[in-house]
Amino acid sequence: MDAPKKLPLFAQILIGMVAGAVTGFALGEKAAPLGEFGSLMISVIKGLAAPLLFFAVVDAFLTTEIRAKDAGRLLAINALNATLALTIGLTLSNLIRPGVGFPAPPLVGDKPPGTIDVAQTLKDYVPTNLFRPFVSDSIISIILIAVLIGLSLRKASQETEEYRGLIQHLVRVAYRSLQIAIGWVIRLIPLAVFAVVAKTVGEHGFAPVSGLAVYLGVALLGISLQVALVYQAWILVVARMSLVHFWKGVREAAVYALGASSSLATLPVTLRSLDKMGVSRESSTLAACVGTNLNNDSILLYEAMAALFVAQAYGIDLSLGDQLTIAAAAALAGIGIAGVPDAGLISLALVLGTVGLPVEILPLLLTVDWILSRARATANVVCDFVVAILLDRFSGAPEGGPPPSENKAEEA
Repeated sequence: MDAPKKLPLFAQILIGMVAGAVTGFALGEKAAPLGEFGSLMISVIKGLAAPLLFFAVVDAFLTTEIRAKDAGRLLAINALNATLALTIGLTLSNLIRPGVGFPAPPLVGDKPPGTIDVAQTLKDYVPTNLFRPFVSDSIISIILIAVLIGLSLRKASQETEEYRGLIQHLVRVAYRSLQIAIGWVIRLIPLAVFAVVAKTVGEHGFAPVSGLAVYLGVALLGISLQVALVYQAWILVVARMSLVHFWKGVREAAVYALGASSSLATLPVTLRSLDKMGVSRESSTLAACVGTNLNNDSILLYEAMAALFVAQAYGIDLSLGDQLTIAAAAALAGIGIAGVPDAGLISLALVLGTVGLPVEILPLLLTVDWILSRARATANVVCDFVVAILLDRFSGAPEGGPPPSENKAEEA
């Protein structure tokens, strides 16, 4: 008699989320201690994901040829996606105006907390030592180090042919070891999701959602439109892939991102799923690792919508120029924060400060951001898949790609 089939990871995570919500609602604030286990598990995975990202990029430079044409395509795809995301966000906010009539808290002081300093922002991305970016999860800094080391190792291995195989082998062993370690930890993720959701619902409940229902609904609508219209159009029209095939490959990573609220913590699952879908390692690495700082359309969309919500709540009229400034500030603030839980809320204060909007309303937005944060992370992970598939398609891969079952990575 055959042993019963094990539930797939995405199903286990969904069960964990539902059970966590029920437990949190039943226990209230008594469920708070459960969050410590969930936070610990997410921290472990993020701690392993940073070096995994590093070795994935280094390995790509050693074993594949990242062409300038592919890098240009990556930038073009993400620029178009970001433009469409900002357009959706600003259009919905101007049409529905969710902030009108919202009881905003009184203002404290006259000066915004700060503005985005372009020069300082770029300077912060340059690491002062090799280890600091791994401690602070500075994704852009990690990628900069990985690119430099990858290029230098590639050059060195070409000059000393006898050591080329050894260098590639050592990097591949480190990369594979991290994948295996993360795989072990991932088995506990459904429990971690249960704990985090129980804590969040226990502390905040569902009551805050009612007061910000329109804001929450419009933001979720915007993110959903970005996925349903923009991403699915890429898959159907350009990649010529069946949506059933696409979502079957994406679902595990998407549900995982929904639970973890972090595209960085989802990176190992993303790479594994792309491999199962038959996407080349070169395209997967370029899109999900190198391009992870650019695939954050939902954060840009959210920040634009949130800024207009704040302005509407306080009765502040924003000109078209002000709204374009918000869009530009959101794009700049979003670079390098992909993968960090609540990244959108973290950078929103700076975006508001750029056009002089008050930040006193941010604590209220925080009460529903645990929902939006998960939606943003999920959409960003879906974007990673779309970009990787498009890069593969443009590089000459067969239309639609092979079914997951035909790829040997299915066994991994």
